[in-house]
Amino acid sequence: MTDLASLTIHELAPKLRKKEISSVELTHSVLKRIDRLDSKIGAFITVCNEQAKAQAKSVDAQIAKGQYAGPLMGIPLAPKDIYLTEGIKTTCASKILENYVPPYNSTVIQKFLEAQSVIVGKVNMDEFAMGSSNENSSFKPVKNPWDLTRVPGGSSGGSAAAVSADLCSASLGTDTGGSIRQPASLCSIVGLKPTYGRVSRYGVIAFASSLDQMGPMTKDVEDCALMMNVMAGHDPHDSTSVNVPVPDYTGSLRQSIKGMKIGMPKEYFPKGIDSQVADSVKQAIKKLEELGAKIEEVSLPNTEYATATYYIIAPAEASSNLARFDGVRYGYRASAENLSEMYELTKTEGFGREVKRRIMLGTYVLSAGYYDAYYRKAQKARTVIRRDFEEAFKKVDCLVCPVSPTTAFKIGEKAGDPLQMYLSDIFTIPVNMAGLPGLALPCGFDKNNLPIGMQLIGKPFDEETLFKVGHAFEQATEWHKKRPPLTA
Repeated sequence: MTDLASLTIHELAPKLRKKEISSVELTHSVLKRIDRLDSKIGAFITVCNEQAKAQAKSVDAQIAKGQYAGPLMGIPLAPKDIYLTEGIKTTCASKILENYVPPYNSTVIQKFLEAQSVIVGKVNMDEFAMGSSNENSSFKPVKNPWDLTRVPGGSSGGSAAAVSADLCSASLGTDTGGSIRQPASLCSIVGLKPTYGRVSRYGVIAFASSLDQMGPMTKDVEDCALMMNVMAGHDPHDSTSVNVPVPDYTGSLRQSIKGMKIGMPKEYFPKGIDSQVADSVKQAIKKLEELGAKIEEVSLPNTEYATATYYIIAPAEASSNLARFDGVRYGYRASAENLSEMYELTKTEGFGREVKRRIMLGTYVLSAGYYDAYYRKAQKARTVIRRDFEEAFKKVDCLVCPVSPTTAFKIGEKAGDPLQMYLSDIFTIPVNMAGLPGLALPCGFDKNNLPIGMQLIGKPFDEETLFKVGHAFEQATEWHKKRPPLTA
């Protein structure tokens, strides 16, 4: 019999509904895998053994009475440890929140609990979501299930590794500059960064408030659509949440892409990109052409400014958001002689190196005399980047390009060079800058059997088109069916 943990949500849901399997069996299967494999991968910060079993038991009792809550009912999920979970530790992979237990749930977690999903644990990440390799966790690095000597990507590296290694049926990530899409690409899973404002940010620990967006990380595109059906929607608790109708995302999956215009941005295939990545994405584009799409080359001329702009805006917002971790209200508190010393020692001892680097950078660009030179100028550059996309979308329905310029790199390879690390997000950052939806999905492997992902970028609130194109590609290829050697 196939291991239940390896099945997709859309394969599991009918089995649960018809009582062919129970949520208890499924949850046990997942917990057993976590117990067997996670010591090698490091995907989990907290495993909710007893709580998950109790949730699964409750789900089975409801299904037995004919009370079916939908396709996410009884499905084992593992949210990134940045989502507040009432009664379960939420650490943000930081020493400063090592023992923090929130008194309430984030809106997204509450929605999944109402959908009767089972929370099996909280997954590892780069501290405060700052990083592209998951080496910045205060507790342990996450390893890529395809090659344990390599990174899974970041900051949602624990989410990507857990889904890839079948340690959960799906995960919830966050994406500020590529933190869902880049690890999805490096671990051969599907990840969606929704349009800014499509999913509530309430109860998710903020990194950069104008860029952060919550999204699903799944085994395939159909699962991603099912997750979005639960996640999406207006939330009065979040002032950036947009009140627009939410479609049934699974409704667009099986439509033809014949006649669709798909843009290929020439700036996203630069000289420095790994040739195997470029070739795989170009092969994927050919496949889309075979399926009836019309491919047009487009230009996003201001792409080159995106990374520099991001590393002004994101640290500036992080500097403001992380000021609350002062040892007074919650979290770690250092012993000190007086208040100012306590503030200083708490942040010195509580925050890791990368978080400190970004706070200092952000505080600098917001300081008197530098605000106009850096922050205001970056905001103007951001507008120009967004206009590039607006112009491109006058000609095409969506865009296709690589997710990451390379496949997964070795653990420690870029740790000493922040600039090289920051360039890992060169193709994902512009999408956050413009607030657009972006979908990462598997499209090949390099000669070392390391995954390669392609990215589909859509118009605001048009996640449906991305699901339609992604699903059509997936049905015509086998990439999403390959599992890492560790999962055997």
